[in-house]
Amino acid sequence: MLEPSIIKDQEVEYLINDVYEMYGYDFSGYSRASFKRRVNRICLLDRLTSFAELRYIIMNDPEYLKRFIEEVTVNVTEMFRDPPFFKALREKVLPQLGTYPLIRIWIAGSSTGEEAYSIAILLKEAGLYDKSLIYGTDLNPAVLETARAGVFPLHQMKLYSENYMLSGGIRDFSDYYTANYDSVKFDKSLQEKLILSTHNLVSDSSFNSFQLIICRNVLIYFDRELQERVFRLFDNSLENLGFLALGAKETLRFSTIEKNYHQAEDQKIWKKLDHH
Repeated sequence: MLEPSIIKDQEVEYLINDVYEMYGYDFSGYSRASFKRRVNRICLLDRLTSFAELRYIIMNDPEYLKRFIEEVTVNVTEMFRDPPFFKALREKVLPQLGTYPLIRIWIAGSSTGEEAYSIAILLKEAGLYDKSLIYGTDLNPAVLETARAGVFPLHQMKLYSENYMLSGGIRDFSDYYTANYDSVKFDKSLQEKLILSTHNLVSDSSFNSFQLIICRNVLIYFDRELQERVFRLFDNSLENLGFLALGAKETLRFSTIEKNYHQAEDQKIWKKLDHH
């Protein structure tokens, strides 16, 4: 069944403008189709029957805005999602990063933290964890709280464990967490090198230099112009010979920074050329 469309195209523009004017969140570069789909979903979930009703709540209730941001930016993820990607990181990228005295990794759009914990496990198994820092950033503070807690549903563990094994995992995945009724808590040691903070890819600037930047399945929601802006941000934040990893449907091809990069492997991983 097709979901009824509550929001019209012109109303989407009004809404983007309102949210920017009142709260400073800029969704103008988001793909309209996916933004509209998500806004319609919010209206259905919250039983809002008109655009006017949604607009009124957003304008008058800053608490509701949190929910709105959460729903519009939510990035559904899983641990070791797309195992061949993690296998390539494990076998091809980490050995090169291992030559640095300190490894800085930025996971942009880190959502609820599954990817950050996956990277922490990879680093531990490669013997590189103690000299690494993992920066996980997201626009949405609520998902960062979930990441900080390190608590995930028990029923996900079968899938995560399979992904982990397929990515070349060398231990029993359950070594990394403690189960408790219907949830699991990941080992505190996996958080020691994890720095979580809000960062808006649309409006914030570079905050460090990194040897690996991972931004998977975030850019598909952005239009070309905004993607280009984010690529420039990543390029400014990535050291020469560093790696940039994108999602399965994302590419550096046709971007202005492409000429500075060489695609490594058959995965969506690019290495920045040494052009000094």
